[in-house]
Amino acid sequence: MKSNLTPLPDRHSKARQAALRKLAQVGPFLEGALCQFKRPGCAKPGWHLTFKQKGRTRTVYVPMELVSDVKSWTRTYKQLKKLIRQVTRHSLAIIHRHVANRRAAKRSQALTGP
Repeated sequence: MKSNLTPLPDRHSKARQAALRKLAQVGPFLEGALCQFKRPGCAKPGWHLTFKQKGRTRTVYVPMELVSDVKSWTRTYKQLKKLIRQVTRHSLAIIHRHVANRRAAKRSQALTGP
């Protein structure tokens, strides 16, 4: 016998919705690490963006004019990953709660009898 009860919003549902709202506001992002390197004969360092592509590490030179933008994009990507982990954690908690509630309902039904 299935119950048509709608689950009440709990802390996991509310936290997941808050994280999803933040995800919708994420701006441009870029996966990878921005690394500084020393250029021979130059006082200013150069910059590389290192990232994975099809299981291989790739490196791209980043022009000095774009370094601040790329820093911002990689920082945004880290925030995006953090938000994704939050949504995942809360979604898993909702699944675990649902399973526990269903088991409790079956136990309760078994105790009360047919």
